Amino acid sequence: MKILTISEYMKQKYGQKVYRLSLSSGCTCPNRDGTLGWGGCAFCSAGGSGDFAAGAAPLEEQIETAKRRVDAKISASVRPEDRKYIAYFQSYTNTYGDTGRLRRLFMDAITRPEIVTLSVGTRPDCLEPDKVQMLAELNRIKPVWVELGLQTIHEQTADAFHRGYSLPVFLDSYRRLKQAGLAVIVHVILGLPGESREDMLETVRFLAGLNPWLDGIKLQLLHILKGTEYGSLYEKEPSVFQASGFTLESYCDLVVDCLKLLPPETVIHRLTGDGPKKLLLAPKWSADKKRVLNELNRRIREA
Repeated sequence: MKILTISEYMKQKYGQKVYRLSLSSGCTCPNRDGTLGWGGCAFCSAGGSGDFAAGAAPLEEQIETAKRRVDAKISASVRPEDRKYIAYFQSYTNTYGDTGRLRRLFMDAITRPEIVTLSVGTRPDCLEPDKVQMLAELNRIKPVWVELGLQTIHEQTADAFHRGYSLPVFLDSYRRLKQAGLAVIVHVILGLPGESREDMLETVRFLAGLNPWLDGIKLQLLHILKGTEYGSLYEKEPSVFQASGFTLESYCDLVVDCLKLLPPETVIHRLTGDGPKKLLLAPKWSADKKRVLNELNRRIREA
């Protein structure tokens, strides 16, 4: 099976590998500040899904810190001035707050010569018209991706982890973002408690049928982390997660079946994910990311 990975997509576009810099905008989340709830979604750590972000320092300092982290992976044959990066605002909800402040922050990132793409992680219910207009204006300078944390199309599951918005809200934001000319990447979590294998495939099948077609997708294994609501539940009642628990083999099987549903134009941004090892409760096999990715890639080649 042939898929278009984000690595290949960026190599085709820029002629070299492009690295992601995980950054923080200083935003919080309506699911954390009391607007919709406290503490975030049930799976979300205190880092707000940005445990590997550079931290809430001034932007220039964040970028330099993140570059030092990823530059170790870049061949010395690529001169520092020739290296290219994605500015990925990852932690919490990065369109939640003052539009003017966010415009200045994102402008500072996107106008740096080494930054070739701006990627903004957010929620569909935090995309007011002025936010979409601001992102569309930035998109005229360099490509802007908007990453939406949908996770599932099933309302019962979403209510259980306190997502805080309904599927029609996602669809409305998706439509408005696409009408504004923005690329949209959707996050899906595989293994949410209460969901069957068919439920997960139904979510991907739904996304595969979107019109306009989906630009990108991130498939994320559910990591049960200490300090989260799911972590506390797992420590008290692990059987709640057994129905959706994966072995490495069964997870790879599911990912391959998900990929078969997607249009060939949809860029695959992620096949699994990282859970900080010091926080990871389950599944323990996911901590060996190299092994997981090697097995996933082997299964994809053979599919």
